[in-house]
Order: sequence, then C-alpha cells, then structure tokens
Amino acid sequence: MASVLRTSRTKPVWSALARARFSSTAPKNTTLKERLAELIPLELENVKRVRAEHGKKAFGPVIVDQLYGGMRGLPALIWDGSVLDADEGIRFRGKTIPECQELLPKAPGGAEPLPEGLFWLLVTGEIPTQEQVTELSKDWAARSAIPEFVEEILDRCPPTLHPMSQFSLAVTALNHNSAFAKAYQDGVSKKEYWGPTFEDSMDLIAKLPNIAGRIYRNVFAAGKLPAIDPSKDYSHNLSTLLGFGDNAAFVELMRLYITIHSDHEGGNVSAHTGKLVGSALSDPFLAFAASLNGLAGPLHGLANQEVLIWLSKMQSQIGENASDEAVKEYVWATLKGGQVVPGYGHAVLRKTDPRYTAQREFALKHLPDDPLFKLVGQIYNVVPDILLEAGKAKNPWPNVDAHSGALLSHYGLTQMQFYTVLFGVSRAFGVTAQLIWDRALGAPLERPKSYSTAAIEKMFKDKS
Repeated sequence: MASVLRTSRTKPVWSALARARFSSTAPKNTTLKERLAELIPLELENVKRVRAEHGKKAFGPVIVDQLYGGMRGLPALIWDGSVLDADEGIRFRGKTIPECQELLPKAPGGAEPLPEGLFWLLVTGEIPTQEQVTELSKDWAARSAIPEFVEEILDRCPPTLHPMSQFSLAVTALNHNSAFAKAYQDGVSKKEYWGPTFEDSMDLIAKLPNIAGRIYRNVFAAGKLPAIDPSKDYSHNLSTLLGFGDNAAFVELMRLYITIHSDHEGGNVSAHTGKLVGSALSDPFLAFAASLNGLAGPLHGLANQEVLIWLSKMQSQIGENASDEAVKEYVWATLKGGQVVPGYGHAVLRKTDPRYTAQREFALKHLPDDPLFKLVGQIYNVVPDILLEAGKAKNPWPNVDAHSGALLSHYGLTQMQFYTVLFGVSRAFGVTAQLIWDRALGAPLERPKSYSTAAIEKMFKDKS
C-alpha cells in the first residue's frame, strides 16, 4: 500500500545539551568495557551535578487516579538508554530510529543496523566504529555456549510448555555461573559492582541465540542445532540457529527487529521489572528472567502473537485481496463483540509508532506484494478512523506489534507462539544496558510507597 503514514509534527524533547552529550562517535581502539570504565566517573559527576541543581525540585504531580491506573504517566524512574515521547516517539540515547539506521555500522552488503552497534550506543551514548562492532560480534560468539545442564533442562521441557516459559527457565538457570553473584559473595566493593554485572550482561546476551534456537528446534522444528560462527554477526547466527540463515532478507529483518525492539524506556513491564529485581542486587540472569515473565503477558510482548491470530482469522473469513468495506465490517464486528483491535493504541504514544514505520518501510522494500502485508496496510488505512468514531482509543494509531508478525510469517517463521521469544532476545539489550549503569551509579533498592483505599479516603477526609 502506498498510503502516507500519519504522524504529528512536534518539537524534539531533547535539549541541545542532551543532543551534544549523545552525538559523539566512540574513540577508536577501545573495547566496550574499556570505554565504559572511562565514562563511569564522568557520569557519576554528571549525576551528582544534576541532583545538586535539581534534586529538591518537584517533578510532576501525583493524583489518585494514577495510583489506581497502574501508575500511568507517573515520573518515577531513571532510564538512560531511551526516552519515549508521546508525540515524537522513541529515541535511543537521543537518536531516532531513522538516525540509528543511518549512523550505526552495517554488515557487509547489509542496509540495516547491527544490534551490536545499538548495544554500544545504549551503553555509552556513542556510535561505535565498524571494527568495534566486529570485535563485539566475536566476543559474543566466544561467550555463546550454554551449560550442558541448561541444554538438558530445555530438552526435557514438554513441547506443550509455552516457549516463553522455557526461555525464562533457561535464563534463570544461567544464574548458576553468575560472575556478579560470585563477586558479591566474595565481598566485592560497591564501586566495582558494575564490572561483574557487565560480564554477566555480555554472557547473557551472547547465550540467548543458543537458548532461543534450542527452544525453536525442540518445539517447532527438527535437526541438530548448528554451531555459532565466530565470523558472523549476532543476527546472522540467531537466524542460522533458527534455520533461516541462508535467507539474506530474513537476516536483515533480524538486524532491524532486534534493534527496534531493544528498548522502549523504563516504564514498560519488562524493562521496569528488570530494573526493580536488579535493584535488590539480583544478578542480571535473575533480573532478566523476571523481565521475560512480564514480557510473556498478553498486554505486553505476547501482543504480537495476538495480532497475527486476529489477522489470520480475518484473512480466513474475508479472503485475500478483500475490499476495504469487508475489512471495515470485520473491524466493526470485532469491536461490537467486545474485543479490541490488537496492535492499535499504546500506553504512551499518541502517533504512529516509529517502530511500525520502520517495519513497513522494510516490507515495502522486500515484500510489497505479500497478501498479509497488503492486509496490514488496509487495516492501517481504516482502523484509526473507526476507533475514533467508536470512541475506543485516545491513540488510534498502530504500535510495533501490528506489523512484526506479518514480516516473520512471510519468511516462513509462522509459529506465532515463538514470536515473543524474539522480542525477549531483543529486550535484553536495553535491560542489561540499564542494569550495568544502575550498578555503576549505585542505584538504590527500589521501594515506592503504597497506600490502601481506606488510607486515601482518610487522608482527604482529614484535609477537608
């Protein structure tokens, strides 16, 4: 479909100072850990300055409806990797998705950014060199093997156990070899917490393709799991483990997919859960396993599965190449049946999700004639107006989940129960980047105050 994506024009939320801080490229000839060690003392001073200047200032009111409404919009967390603005969309360390696509290093012959570069950006705020990204690929490949007992855990899982449950089990079990847990038991200084946290985070990200590949092969496919190729990038190895490494377009899709799903500021369930559990000094494996359990919910990461189910049902009922009127009738029937249109609306965004836009542009380039993609385009053209007419959504625009299933299924990855596992592999990048900085900056145990309904009533009664 050739429709123009509907977006609103707004002023950027990032100040000139913030843009300057996060616009530099990484110094050459340094590893990620070496660069991080250089940046930590600088950021400690920066945080100290911000708290000295602004620490006693009010930062937004709290109303009772926010307490009952899931803390919606409540400013309560520091999350440095990304910021989500309701009108502008997501920025990774100040950079939009199109900017990341342009600036981050690519694989030879590729057009999409390498997730290795995105992780470097999330951790440092800097664009790495091609050589630094290549070394990061090699480092992750060298760390990629999972313990035999974790392999046995996965192999003994019944195929009826949801892939996300298996994913969480395996990541939790990796805690057995946690560098942070061992260092903490050995009495490591608080100032050095970030070092073993970094090592655990690197190990975690590196091992996720082997875990995801083993789950996919056990549940949906056959054949021996191939070995990680140290000469290939992270997304290529993940694609190979899933059985799609020979398809260059699928590999490119994985590079884009992991990049745009990596982080979405700290208030979403998976990110917040990882930060919360990590604040108790649980190691990155335990913290991220908790993130995965939140991601597995149908109101979060499982939504991409829900979208494809809905699309498949629609396609089976109205057929391929159906008219706009047939699509409208099906959407209205969904709403009148008391259901929502999956993939539309967002807790924060009030425009078309830039991650949806990136996937749409990929589809227009690689699979413009795919019937399911055409249906996704038709839905985009009709659903927002219907939702506005029905009064069903403050934000009638599509989010990232509205598109990803159509892309994956086009290349033969049709097992929708597995989709959230890919989301989980991606989300590890943002969660671990923040965990590293939380330990480096000495972030405290997260402990918000809660109130009972009776206490709220008494509070306002006493004030009246």
